[in-house]
Amino acid sequence: MNQKPDQGGFTPEPNKPISLFMITAAAYALFAVGYLTAGFFGFATIAAVILMYIKRSDVAGTYYAIHFDWLMHTFFWSLLWLALSIIATYILIGWLGVVATIAWVAYRLLIGGIALYERRPPR
Repeated sequence: MNQKPDQGGFTPEPNKPISLFMITAAAYALFAVGYLTAGFFGFATIAAVILMYIKRSDVAGTYYAIHFDWLMHTFFWSLLWLALSIIATYILIGWLGVVATIAWVAYRLLIGGIALYERRPPR
């Protein structure tokens, strides 16, 4: 019998890939960290986008692909609206756009997170 002694009472688990649910939840969490820290940890949001691009082929044909699209659209549209709002701050109306963009991103993260938890596509 060629058995290896277990380490610390734990037997090694066979190599299992991370579930698509966990990958999608991680993308939401990373995005939310960047958002909730007002961009201080903006790299977390960038990491979420990179993760989604890397895993995009794995989720193709599943409802997780819709979540990925949802988050990517949220990211790129929020970048556009924030950029336009920042430019518009020079004429003192851009702050309204910043507030509206922040509220919109919060709404999309909340709706998407709830839909993911309920195992259905957002909307």
